[in-house]
Amino acid sequence: MISVQEALSQVLALAAPTATEVVPLRDSHRRVLAAPVTAKRAQPPFATSVMDGYAVPTKIVVAGDTFEVVGESAAGHQFSGELSVGKAVRIFTGAAVPEGALRVVIQEDVVRDGSTIHVQPEFDTKLYIRELGADFNVSDELSAPRTLTSADITLIAAMNVPEVTVHKRPIVALIATGDELVMPGETPGSDQIVASNALGLAGLVEQAGGNARILPIAKDNEGSLHQAFDLARGADLIVTIGGASVGDHDLVGKVAKERGLERSFYKVAMRPGKPLMAGRIDGTALIGLPGNPVSSLVCGKIFMQPLIRAMCGDTSETTLRRPATLAHDIRSNGPREHYMRATLSGGTVSVADRQDSGLMSVLANANALVVRPPHDPARKAGEVVEVIEL
Repeated sequence: MISVQEALSQVLALAAPTATEVVPLRDSHRRVLAAPVTAKRAQPPFATSVMDGYAVPTKIVVAGDTFEVVGESAAGHQFSGELSVGKAVRIFTGAAVPEGALRVVIQEDVVRDGSTIHVQPEFDTKLYIRELGADFNVSDELSAPRTLTSADITLIAAMNVPEVTVHKRPIVALIATGDELVMPGETPGSDQIVASNALGLAGLVEQAGGNARILPIAKDNEGSLHQAFDLARGADLIVTIGGASVGDHDLVGKVAKERGLERSFYKVAMRPGKPLMAGRIDGTALIGLPGNPVSSLVCGKIFMQPLIRAMCGDTSETTLRRPATLAHDIRSNGPREHYMRATLSGGTVSVADRQDSGLMSVLANANALVVRPPHDPARKAGEVVEVIEL
C-alpha cells in the first residue's frame, strides 16, 4: 500500500489538460480560463460622481460659496456643456462628471434656493469623483489560468468582453460493476441492491467541472466488462466502481490488464477506500474506485475531483483542508489515514459515532471529513484537527 499523498501525486500525473473552446460569458461560471482576457473598455469609462450632489468647477470651496445651477447630469443622461466659474450642475450617483467639473459637493452640504446653491459650514471635504480608469484601463488583463468566479465574470463583462477561452469539460465515463446491482427505480432481486454510487459520483464530477456519462452496469463477466470499456471510448477519464479487489468476481483489474492497462498503483493506506486503483488504458486515465458507497464517494472527493480539476487546467489546489476544534474526545487512529464523517459548525467539529463504511446515511448527514494521520493518538475536546468540507 502507498500513502494518500503518494497516490494523489500519481493520480495527478495522469492528468492531460483538455483542449480549449470559446464560450459565451454567460456559460463560463466555474470554467477554467485558458487565455488572458484583455479589457476593451476602461472602468469607469468616464469620470463619474460617487454621490448625489452638485458638480462644481473648483476643487477648493469654502462655507458660504454660491453657485448657479445650470443643468443636470444623471446616469445615462450626461450634461453636454462645459462648466464655467461660479456655475454648478446637479449630479447623481454614477452620472458622468461634466467637462470642467473638479469636485462634487454632496447634496447634504448645500442649501438650494431656486437656481442657486449655498455651501454650508462643516461640509465634507472629499472630492467624490471617481476618475476614468480608476478600476482598470483599456488593455489591462485578467490572467489565466483561473477558475472563473461570479466576480471574475462581472469584471470581464465590464471589460466589454462577451466570450472567453476556457478548457473543455473533461468527459468522465462512470462504470458501475456487479451482478448484484440494479438501477434506481428497478425492482431488485432478493440478493440485489440499488446502484447508487454512480449517481453520487456524477455529482462530484460535475462539481469539479467535468461532464459525467453514466454507462450501463457491467456484469461480473469479462465480456460485459469489455463491452463497458468499449462504450467508454472517447472519454477523458474512465472511473470504474467496484470489482477492483481480489475476490473471484472482481474482474476489473484483469480485464483492464488485458486491454493494456498501465497501472500506477493498487491499494492506498486510507480508511475508507483501501482497494483503489489508478493508471492509463488506451491512452485514457483510469481510476478504479471501491464498490462500497462511502469508500467510493470519499475516494471520489480525494482523488477523482483533483484529477478532473487538473484536466480542466486548474492545478492550483487539490482538496483543501482547514483546521477545526474538536467538540469531544476521539480515540486513537490505526495504521491508515482515516477520513471520518463529521459535522462542522463554525470552527467546531463533531465526529459521527458510527464510521462503518457502508452507512450512507451517516455521510449524507455529514458536512465534513476529519482527517486522521496514521497512528494519530487519542485527541481531547478542544484540540485542533484537520477537516475537509463536503
